[in-house]
Formats: sequence, structure tokens, C-alpha cells
Amino acid sequence: MADGFIFFVMVTNLLPLGVGPEVSLLRKIAPGVLWIGALLSTLLGLQRLFSSDHGDGTLEQMALSPVPLAWLVAGKMVTHWLVCGLPVVLMAPLLGLQFDLPARSLGILVLSLLLGTPILSAVGALGAALTLGLRGGGALLSLLILPLYIPALIFGAGAVEADLSGISPQGHLSLLGALLVLSVFFSPWVTSLALRIALE
Repeated sequence: MADGFIFFVMVTNLLPLGVGPEVSLLRKIAPGVLWIGALLSTLLGLQRLFSSDHGDGTLEQMALSPVPLAWLVAGKMVTHWLVCGLPVVLMAPLLGLQFDLPARSLGILVLSLLLGTPILSAVGALGAALTLGLRGGGALLSLLILPLYIPALIFGAGAVEADLSGISPQGHLSLLGALLVLSVFFSPWVTSLALRIALE
């Protein structure tokens, strides 16, 4: 899963070199580049989220455990976020400096990623469960999950863009927070149902 973080750092480091040193252009593309990098880096580790447990029989034991499967799934989601999402959040301010983002916009970027990356892990876990054991599951996972990531991408990048434009980002952040609450509440239960179907 560390591959995703390395990918995020590489993409956001190389793109400013390709675009050029024009400050206004770098600031304009920064929110989208950083958020797309975070999204794709999260996606890279999702296929392996349940596959190893499925292969060695651990998933069956989880399903038979007296602990509700949804709680165990929630633990997997938290672990995925700690490994893939949190490093992105912590690294984002340093990478944002390459795009000449002002301090306030860097703060909004961190806040938007702090709200948004758990959404990516929660929704991604559902996609990983739905494609578990399927041939070509990686490609199918991308096709299934990327459309569901679009709202988080729009509101997350939009919050930073709004701040750069002198507009309050509160609306974008509020919608991102609402998406976070919904995804964290519903995703473990729906994902656990998808896993039980995959085990049958």
C-alpha cells in the first residue's frame, strides 16, 4: 500500500516540472493535481484490501467471528486510511508549496484531504468487496469506484479553488463533511454484506 504514497509524491513532484514556472498557472492547477494524485494513490492499494484475507481463509473466519463483520470491515477501512490516506494528508502541505499555494490555502487543502481521504477509503472498500475474487478485478474496481469518487474530488478541490479565488470554502467543506458522515456510517455495513455474498 506504500506504493500509492510513492505514486502521489512522484506525480505531484513531476507535474510542476512539466508545466513550467508560471506561478499563476501552478496555483490554478494545484487543487486538481493534488486531489487527483490523492485519489489515484488511494485506488492503487484497494485491490489488495480483502484479497489476501480471502485467499488464506481469514475472511471466512472474520465472517464467523462473534464480532460483527461490519466492525471488522470498519477496522480494515481505518487501517487503509492510516496507511494510504494519512501520509497523503501530512505530505500535502509540503507538496503544495511547489505550486506556490499561500498558507491559508494550504490549510484548506489539508482540511479538505482530512475530510475527503476517509471517504475514498470507505467507498473504495465497498468496491474492493464487490469485485473480490473476480478475474480482472483491478480494472473493474477502477470503473466501479472512480465515478463514486467524483463528488469528493469536486468538493475537495473546489474548497481550495474557492479559497484561492477569495470565496469562502465553507460550503464545499460542509458538503465534504456530509459525504464523510454518510460514507463512514453506511459503507461498513454495505461492504460486509458484499463480502458475505462473495463468500457464498
